[in-house]
Order: sequence, then structure tokens, then C-alpha cells
Amino acid sequence: MASPRLPTFPLACWALGMMALVQVLVAALALGARFEATRQVRVVEKEVVRIVAVAAPVKDAAGPEAVVARPPLPDPVIEPAAAALPPPTPVVTPAIADPRSEQLLKEGRQARVAGDMGLAIVKLEEARGRSPDDPNIQYELGLVHEVMGVFDTAAAHYEKVFQMGVSGAGALYEMAAAKLRDGFEAEVPLGKLALGRVQIFNDANHEGGQRVVLTIPLQKAPGVEIELKDLSVSVEFFNRSTRDGIIPLDDKSWVTEQWVSGPFDWAAGEETLRMTYVIPKQDQATEHLFGEQAYYGQVVSLLYKGEVLDVQAWPRDLAARSRQKAAAAPDAPRAPEFLDKDSLPPNFDPNQPMVLPSR
Repeated sequence: MASPRLPTFPLACWALGMMALVQVLVAALALGARFEATRQVRVVEKEVVRIVAVAAPVKDAAGPEAVVARPPLPDPVIEPAAAALPPPTPVVTPAIADPRSEQLLKEGRQARVAGDMGLAIVKLEEARGRSPDDPNIQYELGLVHEVMGVFDTAAAHYEKVFQMGVSGAGALYEMAAAKLRDGFEAEVPLGKLALGRVQIFNDANHEGGQRVVLTIPLQKAPGVEIELKDLSVSVEFFNRSTRDGIIPLDDKSWVTEQWVSGPFDWAAGEETLRMTYVIPKQDQATEHLFGEQAYYGQVVSLLYKGEVLDVQAWPRDLAARSRQKAAAAPDAPRAPEFLDKDSLPPNFDPNQPMVLPSR
């Protein structure tokens, strides 16, 4: 009897259908995986070159070695709170009661700055005849006689202002006291804005090192309007080195500055800057490597709106080393006044120039 035959054709169709189904499932899985990949967030880091403009620092016109002092600008006006206490009243120069005396004082001061001492004396003596006890006139007479070199008469006028005290002379009291304490000037240069005679106090035995104190007067003629932001004093210090000779200052931290004439208001036509220069003590190893340094001198320059108005160099050879040498006046040099401990009161402290010594 013949064996039964298998259904070959149906089995082949079933096998082909299963293969087709598997291929469809594989294609569906591949598409699903690709779709999930497209939904992922990819972070791409890129470096972006950005050009940033940076302003180059502007060097001071006085040079890298100079120490530049600028007058203090007035404080901004701030409206006080309702419950705040009123500020203390500053010490000011007293006003002149007689208008004619005030006009004569202005004319005398103008003549002094211009170098006409004869006219200055005539104007001020007439003003004193009208207002004999006015401290402004007495102080201006002291300045005129100081310029003329009549120091005894100048001291007498300053003493009268000093005896009036703060209540009578106001800010002129401290200025007269400073004149009596620190000494006098021998010359006032011509012009509307100029340097007075620089005073030098050299203390080589200071405990922190060699200390030099410069007192620098600034003088202004009456009626001249000055913008404080445009006014500056440049001081170039020079040292004598045992290794390198005469060298400029390379460490400005050795210098401190102070305006010592109280409120910067040109009372009596003058303001005073004090600079203290200290050369620190060096150990033997440092001195052996770099040489010992000692104070040699300085160049003081008065600048207004970038223009050099006056220069004083001491010693005079420093005028050739200074950046401001073109403005110096070699035909009319002004030697500084050197102060020593014998010419100063025993309680003199250059760090506190407005504190009077005990009498």
C-alpha cells in the first residue's frame, strides 16, 4: 500500500510567509531605533574666537619715574537726612569789612605776584590805614616783606595774625603759624600760577631709613580761575647709588603726599603740598648686590592742563635729566631752603605740619 504524501506546497508557502513576517519585524525595529535616536538632544561644543578691544593704559605726561600729586577735589554735595545733625562749620578766611580795603588788598596781591613790590607796599599800606586790624592785610604784608627778604618785618606781620587766633584770623591763623615755624621764602616767581621756594628737611637718622620732607608752596595771582582737576605737581626723585651713580626713583611706594594748608581754597593766594620720601634701610646682602642708595635731589614741576608752568631742580644738574628740563629757567634759578633740626622748634614733626609746637 502506498505511503501518504506530505503537503509540500502548503509547507513552502507557510515557510515563505514566516520569513516575510520576520523581515517586516526587523525593519520595524530598525525604524523605531532610528526614530528614538533622532529624539535625543546632542550638545556640540565649539570654540568661537571673539575680538575684544581693550584700551591701552596711558602713561602720565610727567614720566614713569615721577610722583604726581593732584589737589583734592571738593566733595560732592549730599543732601543730609531729615534727622542728621548739621556738619561742622569749616575754618575759613575772614571777610574784609571795608570794600575799599578789599580792593586795595587784591591790587597789592596782584602786584606782588607780578613782581612789583613797591606798588604792592603802597596798596597794602593804604589798605592797612583803613583796616589796621584786618588779618588778610597783615598776612599779605608779611608775604611781601618775605619776598623782599625783610624777614624781621615779615615775621612781625605774621605774629600779629597769629596773635589773633582762630576766632580772629580764621584759616590765616594756621598759615601764619606755619610761616613762623617753618621759615620764609626768599623769592616769588612772576606769573599767574607758580611754585614758591621749596623747603627741604633731610633726616638721615630716621629710624625707618633716610627721610626727606619737601614743603612745596603753590602760588596763584588773584582773579585767576583755576580748575583743580587740571592742576598737578610732579616730583621726580633721584638717588645716588654706590653701584650705578645718579638714578631716578623706581619705587613710588617710598613717597607719601599730603596737602597741609587746610581747605583748598587759595586763601591768601597760596596752597602747600608736603611730600615725605623715605629710603628704607637695606641689609648687607642687598647693598652688596644692588649698591647703597642715598637721597640726591629732585625736580619739582607745576603743570596745568598738561602744560608745564614752572620747574625747580635741585641740584641744578638734575634739570638736564628731567623730562621737564625744557621749561626750566636757568637764568633765574631758585635754590631751595634747607631746614635742619637746629633751625626748627624742638617739637617740630614734619608728618603733622599744622600742629603747632608747645610754647
